Amino acid sequence: MKVVIVGAGIGGLITALRLHHKGIGCEIYEQSERIRELGVGVNTLPNAVRELAGVGLLDRLEDEGIQARELIYAHRLGQEIMRRPCGRYAGYDFPQLSVHRGRLQGVLLRAVRERLGLNAVRTGHRLTGFEQDAEGVRAHFTDRAGGPRPSAHGDVLVAADGIHSTVRSILFPDEGPPRWNGVMMWRGATDWPEFGTGASVVIAGGTDAKLVVYPIAPGERPDTRLTNWAICLRTGRPGDAPPQRQDWSRRADPSRLVPHAARFRTPLVDHAALVTSTRDCYELPMCDRDPLPYWTRGRVTLLGDAAHPMYPMGSNGAGQAIMDAVSLSEHLARHAADPAEALRAYQDERLPITAEVVLRNRDGGPENVIDEVERRAPDGFTRLEDVIEPAALEAIVNGYAQVSGSSREQVNRPVAPQDASG
Repeated sequence: MKVVIVGAGIGGLITALRLHHKGIGCEIYEQSERIRELGVGVNTLPNAVRELAGVGLLDRLEDEGIQARELIYAHRLGQEIMRRPCGRYAGYDFPQLSVHRGRLQGVLLRAVRERLGLNAVRTGHRLTGFEQDAEGVRAHFTDRAGGPRPSAHGDVLVAADGIHSTVRSILFPDEGPPRWNGVMMWRGATDWPEFGTGASVVIAGGTDAKLVVYPIAPGERPDTRLTNWAICLRTGRPGDAPPQRQDWSRRADPSRLVPHAARFRTPLVDHAALVTSTRDCYELPMCDRDPLPYWTRGRVTLLGDAAHPMYPMGSNGAGQAIMDAVSLSEHLARHAADPAEALRAYQDERLPITAEVVLRNRDGGPENVIDEVERRAPDGFTRLEDVIEPAALEAIVNGYAQVSGSSREQVNRPVAPQDASG
């Protein structure tokens, strides 16, 4: 069997590694001429880290990132709402890793080239269309200037080409642009003195105004960390057209965020100085898409953000793409004689789960704990118990973990022998 993968992001790369791990051949076609380590921070939960460990990458990722120790949910004005241990500190068999998105992609890319060969990832290939029959599927490409590139033939085509997926637009030509919830995000990362435990994740505020701060790598100087931050503010109405195309590399001026940063108080870290000290700051609208009725048509399927782009709540965007890759590789190995049946089985397993996560993220996901407290006590509180029962907050977080497959019971299950080999 041969699989053609479109897109060399996190989803496409981990798919290639999982397929190779199962003895299935594949090639990746990426539209960019050069794959650069772009982006800022991403939190990878233990369920996704477990699967990265299954292909032998845990040590590399631990060297690149920070093992998160605690998650602190706080009111916009600084009062603590909930403090929870993370990963191994919470009894998981695997850590929760906070890492630079580009460095995570770089680890995956190097592993693909080491194991599948230098030509396994073919850059400068923009997908223009595909055709399929009983014998396979053929993908057609051009270069960035529109010149023809050789087509690629395989038994299966996997579209891991992001929220603006070409394959998705072919399968659903009337879908239209991504759905904006009215929130703009500004993100950046810079070296900063350690705060909290040195591995603390802070999420403060609510959907209308939220601050996120956490370290993602060792710093260049002792007692510092490369520290990721995000400010999210509602500037429009849900359902409005996005003010700009969703693009992680769109630059912004951090000095213009000073009044936005002033909306928050964070006793653990001087977040305002952190923001203004950041050289490279990025802005983008918070967008997702409605869940689809299906992902698969014959020998073609969707994966990751092409299948289920979601709001960045609950640390699940990259994680769900990783879980897609695991499911897809297992079904292709199990149904090697019938690739179309394998893709249907993959879709039937993963589509309902990710659709539920997409919809829950629209309601805030696990961060509903801060939304609810903010709604009930917009001016802060003295005693949390006077605002809401702590058990109600635990129910929100634990319910989301069950739905997304990240509860401790779901992660701490025996590793199959073939997954332990790396």
